[in-house]
Amino acid sequence: MLEVRGLSKRFGGLQAVRGVDLDVAEGSITALIGPNGAGKTTTFAMIAGFIRPDGGSVTLSGEAVTGLRADRIAARGMVRTFQITQPFAGLSVMENIRVGAFLHDAEPRRAEGHAREIGARLGLGAFLDRPAAALTVAGRKRLEVARALATNPRLLLLDEVMAGLNPSEINEIVALIRDVRASGVTILLIEHIMQAVAALADTAYVLAEGSLIARGTPREIAGDPKVIEAYLGHGAAARMARHG
Repeated sequence: MLEVRGLSKRFGGLQAVRGVDLDVAEGSITALIGPNGAGKTTTFAMIAGFIRPDGGSVTLSGEAVTGLRADRIAARGMVRTFQITQPFAGLSVMENIRVGAFLHDAEPRRAEGHAREIGARLGLGAFLDRPAAALTVAGRKRLEVARALATNPRLLLLDEVMAGLNPSEINEIVALIRDVRASGVTILLIEHIMQAVAALADTAYVLAEGSLIARGTPREIAGDPKVIEAYLGHGAAARMARHG
């Protein structure tokens, strides 16, 4: 469904992303992981049209979308969430979700019905008429996903949707993501919580210092010496092998 080839971005003297290739199969959950500063969010932003790449290409279901504005990419069925959730604080939860629904249906009553249906699916049914600003962190995470789902995406990009949650809330979001995939939405996610990646992802890509260093199942990459060193520092893989 998604093909990324040679994606690159430089900010001044910093090469943030270097020639990244990745594929997301239709119906899959694919993870993009790596240590802080690896270039994950920049890669996401280029894929979704929020940052123009310096080089490379992005293809969605055979259609080139490289460099298109984010709203045009969203209209083609690829939508992203943001790590820092920023709901429209002056609106209700339902009205926030309806903003996403308006992408494909400008008729207010139908958009509201769609928003309420999505909100109920994501466990927000009891909060739909409450101010979005009153939601907990976990509630805001659900709202961020709901607002994206209201656009009827074929491919959903989730940026650290579990950051800041406690273990119980993480388990709830893992179940929610599985339900979203079961509904027919393909998912590409950035995540730091490795137990969630292991529970969800069919395939994981690992970025370090802007370059792709590994690809495989979560189990395969967990034992990859290059991945261990990217997270724990030079020589960590050898030390772990000696003491394993």
